[in-house]
Amino acid sequence: MDTRIIGLGVPAESVATPAIAAAGLVRSFKDNRALDDVSIRVMPGEIHALLGPNGAGKTTLLKILSGLAAPDEGDIQVLGQAGHRLMTRDARAVVGLIPSGDRSFYLRLSGLENLMFFARLYGMPKRQAASRSWDVLRAVDLEAAAKRQVGVYSHGMQKRLSVARALLMDPPIMLVDEATHDLDPEASRTVRSLVVTARDHGAAVVWATQRLDEIRGFADRVTLLHEGRVRFEGTVPELMAVTVPRRYLVHVRGRAPLHVAARALTGIASLTGSEETEEQFLLVLEDGAGLGEAIVALVGAGLELVACREERSEIESAFLFLVRGTS
Repeated sequence: MDTRIIGLGVPAESVATPAIAAAGLVRSFKDNRALDDVSIRVMPGEIHALLGPNGAGKTTLLKILSGLAAPDEGDIQVLGQAGHRLMTRDARAVVGLIPSGDRSFYLRLSGLENLMFFARLYGMPKRQAASRSWDVLRAVDLEAAAKRQVGVYSHGMQKRLSVARALLMDPPIMLVDEATHDLDPEASRTVRSLVVTARDHGAAVVWATQRLDEIRGFADRVTLLHEGRVRFEGTVPELMAVTVPRRYLVHVRGRAPLHVAARALTGIASLTGSEETEEQFLLVLEDGAGLGEAIVALVGAGLELVACREERSEIESAFLFLVRGTS
């Protein structure tokens, strides 16, 4: 896969300026308020995850940021320019949009012909449009299928073609809506790799997802939406540090004197299990307590620990706590 085609020329002086700065966005559909006072800032060279369950307002926000829809209220700045409104040729040149379900390709045309059509629509000269289309097809590993009709492409191939189209103009902003939720692992890795490469070359990326496994080790910052409102904004570690009880399944060798261990854990954690039949039990940490402190107390109480694993990931616990008010 050739990733050299992504050569985003982001001026050095723009690094301190948000690529996207939206404040107080409101958008309603009849009696439903899809966005309610939503603000978001995304810096160049940052992957900003837009996290939330179905119906949280993620797609509506991406449409507004891309210029495909206008907010009822609120202010938007894109690349330092105010008044970003409905889609124009200039807007298409700076925003690469990868929608969740893409029905805008012409199925009787080839992948190459589709990309050339959109490149020309963006204002690119014909010869440059052809060259650039081949470049991005190689980048998404579709060169061999370039002259096949898009109608015979698999779903994963069509998704990669959407990524190729988003890369046509080397956009300094990429908006990605549920890009990998129905792709196989290999196709998902390809899409993520291309997005990371764009980020590494200075692009500001908004990656909308409801999949928690896509956040850790990938996103730089997170905005969590629920019912159209921002419930959290910060880094991934800050999201995981949201105060919720942390549960660990502890496996011990032989029957454990749980009543003795429970006394040793007073103020550190609570235990749940059957002393008569179980060789494993649930350990729930108190606020501010560390797992290491609990393990030391358990060993000191005479338990021989075999294994300890988190029952639910910290990020999943934080997500559920923020959207449901429960751990």
